[in-house]
Amino acid sequence: MATMRAMSQDELGGPELLKEVRIDRPVPGPSEVLVRVHAAGMNSSDWKHRKSPGFLGRLPLVLGWDVSGVVESVGVGVSLHRVGEEVFGMLPYPHGHGAFAEYVVAPARALVRKPAGLDHTRAAAIPLAALTARQALVDTADIQPGQRVLIHAAAGGVGHIAVQIAKSLGAHVIGTASAAKHDALRALGADELVDYRTEDFEAAVSGVDVVIDLIGGDYAARSLRTLRKGGVVVSLVLSNTRALTETAAELGVRHQLMLVESDQAGMLAVAELVEAGSLRPVIEAAFPLERAAKAHELGDTGGVSGKLVLTVR
Repeated sequence: MATMRAMSQDELGGPELLKEVRIDRPVPGPSEVLVRVHAAGMNSSDWKHRKSPGFLGRLPLVLGWDVSGVVESVGVGVSLHRVGEEVFGMLPYPHGHGAFAEYVVAPARALVRKPAGLDHTRAAAIPLAALTARQALVDTADIQPGQRVLIHAAAGGVGHIAVQIAKSLGAHVIGTASAAKHDALRALGADELVDYRTEDFEAAVSGVDVVIDLIGGDYAARSLRTLRKGGVVVSLVLSNTRALTETAAELGVRHQLMLVESDQAGMLAVAELVEAGSLRPVIEAAFPLERAAKAHELGDTGGVSGKLVLTVR
């Protein structure tokens, strides 16, 4: 059987556990495609699952949900993609991981055609972050033009894309970020910015319709107090939120926990934004596949602006 390079780990823990291995190249089943990976985007989910099993119980483990590459072969029944087509998308979260390798199998409808003007490195930085932001803003919060949206960690991987998507939908965008990142966020469309290191966002912001919480901890509870009646906090960090949901109801607002899902319609909408010039990823650094451990070390710092990407081919 043909083999391929991949970055794998045999136990949970630090970045040093990641090692380059050779494993069997996967074969696409019905309704699946085999993608020759050119680049794989990295997300906080990768370093979190590297340390803790979360939803993933099996080792050895090859992480990675974001992929951009070329269709190598197709399984029975696939009509959407052809061999040689450039595609990008998010493997189903959480159990569809495996993009940190030379090849990966994906459901055909998890992928869409890559915009021609977008190289693979930038394309790989988009899917999970953009789908998370879009599903939070559109599907969960039902954002409307003119509404006020507060985005925490606005300079991060999901945050900087949420700023652009919210702006494309006609929202007034407020972001929390360190002062050094404010100019870059204004260039992406942010209308107001709060330096969380020197300002209390609760005091600085009010009358908000939607809050996108990418931090967790006490941020969701504190954000409830920035909402106007009928507003919603969408939390994208897993936690026990039952008490928070009850508190929100007492205040006449709503709290909703959300996990990203693979979404073809969402990816098509994201690709349209890219092609229209309304969405561009910020990439702090790109590393070759074999330096995945170094990329994880940087991700662990929590201070990345935009995205990290692994280049494979």
